[in-house]
This record gives sequence, C-alpha cells and structure tokens, in this order.
Amino acid sequence: MKTAARFAQALLAATLMVLFAGKGTHGAEPPRPSERAVFFPFCIDWHDAKKRGFTEQAEMLKELGYPGVGHIWLDGVEERIKSLDDAGLKLFQITIQVDIDPAKQPYDPRLKDVLKRVRGRGVQFALLVNGMKPSDPAGDERAVEVVREIAGLDPGTDAEFLLYPHVSNWIERIEDAVRVADKIDRPNVGVMFNLCHWLRVCPDRDYATRLKQAMPRLMAISINGADERDDQPGWTKYIQPLGRGSFDMAKFLRTLRELGYHGPVGLQCYGIGGDTRDHLQESLKAWRRLTQ
Repeated sequence: MKTAARFAQALLAATLMVLFAGKGTHGAEPPRPSERAVFFPFCIDWHDAKKRGFTEQAEMLKELGYPGVGHIWLDGVEERIKSLDDAGLKLFQITIQVDIDPAKQPYDPRLKDVLKRVRGRGVQFALLVNGMKPSDPAGDERAVEVVREIAGLDPGTDAEFLLYPHVSNWIERIEDAVRVADKIDRPNVGVMFNLCHWLRVCPDRDYATRLKQAMPRLMAISINGADERDDQPGWTKYIQPLGRGSFDMAKFLRTLRELGYHGPVGLQCYGIGGDTRDHLQESLKAWRRLTQ
C-alpha cells in the first residue's frame, strides 16, 4: 500500500510539473509588445532644433522615460556609451554601412574595436548594405562572405547583426534581408523590418505576409507615425511622430503580437524637425496608449 501511495504521489507531482511548465507558453494570449518589447528612439541627432549633445540627449531620454537609444555610425561611440552609462540607460543599436562592391572597403575598420568595447552589452548592429543595384541576387555570395566576416570579428561578442532594408540600397526590401540572412545562416545574424522603408517600396501593403516570412530571422523592427500612401519624394508623410498619420498602427502591432514577436521596437525619428523632446514625448505617449 505504501509503495502504491508513493507511486500515486510521484505521478501527481510529475503531472503538475508538466502542467505548470507549459503554462504561459500554451493556451495563453501572447504578451502585448509593452510587456516584453523595449521601445527606443534612433536618428535623434541630426534634426533637433536644440542641437543637444550626447549627455543632454541621455538626460532628456531619462526624464521622458525611454530606456536607451540607438546610435548612428561609429563616430562618437565611446562618448555615447559614457553618456548612457552615467544616466543608467542602454545602447540598443549601432547603425553601420556595409559595401559588397569587391573594389571597395566592405566595412569601417574601427568595427572590430567597437565590438570589443560593447561586449556584454547586448548591442545590435543594423547593417545598411549597398554596392549593387537594389535586390539583385547576384550580390548574395559576396554579401554572405562579408557579413559572416563581420559576425565573426569578435568571437566573444554577444552582439547581433541585423540586415536593415533601406530604400535604394542593395538590401532594399525585407524579402532581400530574409533571403540573405537565410544564406548567411548564423545565429547572431538576422533581419530588421523598417516600416517607413517598407511603405516606400511595397505598394501592396501586405505586411502580414512579409512579417510571417521574416519571423524566424526577425530580431528588431522600427516604427513611426505614417500615412498609408505618399506618392511624393521625401519622408514627411512616411516618418511622423508615433500616433499621427493614417496608417493603422494598432493593427500592425496586433499582427506582430499574433505572430509572437516580442523583440526590440525602434522609433524612427529621421527628418522630424523642431525640438526633439516634443516629438519623443508625443511618441512615447502614443506607444503607451497603443500597448496598454
């Protein structure tokens, strides 16, 4: 009898362990982006009417409630890190340029030292890849070679390397990024979906299909307020403070949630004029409203 009782108790305990181990991953509604995703701005330097330096930017971000920021290019990385560390904030991304033209230098030689400097910080590097006409698969082999080299520059790195679709670049579409990332096939190499560039190059507006295809490699996205359509050049309609424009951002974020995306969300701020504090505050309020 004692043996049977002990067996029954063990069976019950094992059953409960299985049930509770599965709770939260099966049957429950996926968390909203705000429950896991970090939301950080980038491209906040160039168009700020106040011309804030890194320290002033960090103080402003801290006051507004942002957890950190993205940095553009490799100039000033050390100063950026210090300003963020002093404010208790995080450096989320560094955007760099990559060139697959065999006649040109493929990447900034300072990258190796920067990788060592940010080791342990979980920084993502957003790669703008150029060197051939947009979307030309003839560049795939060279791109695989270059990006694998970049991803292996620092064997101890915890950085991730994201192929960043950008209008008029070789990697112009999210489909290009996914195709090349699949060929690179490295765990620290993925893709980033950028709303403003996708709006410019993808007229059918079927983001759900693209996001689903990208999910196995999707490591970051960028969003902003935008209009659904704009046939004019420039970014006035496709890059606005979050919460503005006719594009249905709530539906977009809901699609991401349904697909199971909970990674970083960057706020694209390129070209937005005036006092950066004003539009950052407006966008953060919109983010909280959209993800509450």
